[in-house]
Amino acid sequence: MSESCCAPPAPSADFRYRKILWIALVLNATMFGVEILGSMRSGSVSLLADAIDFLGDAANYGISLAVLGLAVIWRARASLGKAACMAGFGIFVLGRAAWSFLQGGAPEPLTMGFVAALALCVNLGVALMLYRYRTGDSNMRSVWICSRNDAIGNIAVAAAALGVLGTGRAWPDLVVATGMAVLALSGAWTVSRHATDELRSAHCDSVQGNLRVR
Repeated sequence: MSESCCAPPAPSADFRYRKILWIALVLNATMFGVEILGSMRSGSVSLLADAIDFLGDAANYGISLAVLGLAVIWRARASLGKAACMAGFGIFVLGRAAWSFLQGGAPEPLTMGFVAALALCVNLGVALMLYRYRTGDSNMRSVWICSRNDAIGNIAVAAAALGVLGTGRAWPDLVVATGMAVLALSGAWTVSRHATDELRSAHCDSVQGNLRVR
């Protein structure tokens, strides 16, 4: 059997992993609300991007909980759906950043910085809990990639707040928002590639199983 036909690692459906996903889901849903309010108050595009990312991650964790223990083909299909959501988020943020660039005006940096610091604490905690599960199947990898990207995004938003504070202009916020969008598109590509490999492997195993039966 070729390497591409090898079965992917089995998902971790143990109680600890499920508990971590539930904690991550609740935290991400809560931070979505906090960052939406922060974005509205500050006018920050990067904070809005991070808020939408929190919402997407909450859905990501919910989907991951739903497919734990299912056959690899269903986990891989779920991963493709999550990759599409990540790509959609990236495209939306790019469009919003372009619109804000044309409108002009700088966001309020103190609110940006405070909310970004709070979000970073949440995401670092989630990322640390998920670290041991980062090398599983595409579904588990997508969860880890989202958590890792979130922590990176929070640091970038905090840096953007400092940039806006120092320059009095919007470009640091827009640069970070664009970077977060590119990060989401890159993550979508990685997850979709792993999921496609798993679907190909599952199909290969199915064909070989049918041949053995015959």
